[in-house]
Amino acid sequence: MAKIEKFNELKALILGLEADADKFYNKGNSAAGTRVRKGLQDAKNLAQAIRLEIQAAKNSK
Repeated sequence: MAKIEKFNELKALILGLEADADKFYNKGNSAAGTRVRKGLQDAKNLAQAIRLEIQAAKNSK
């Protein structure tokens, strides 16, 4: 997977959480809150992977 594709995947993941975040914060749907928390954990892991790739690319120059 190309590096920018992972970044785009991270953006899509965050955007995909918007509906569930709205359901949790504005409608009190606790199941939506669980989905948001899981999605944010996935985003954290993906962001960390991207950070490591960037650092490796920077160090190899």
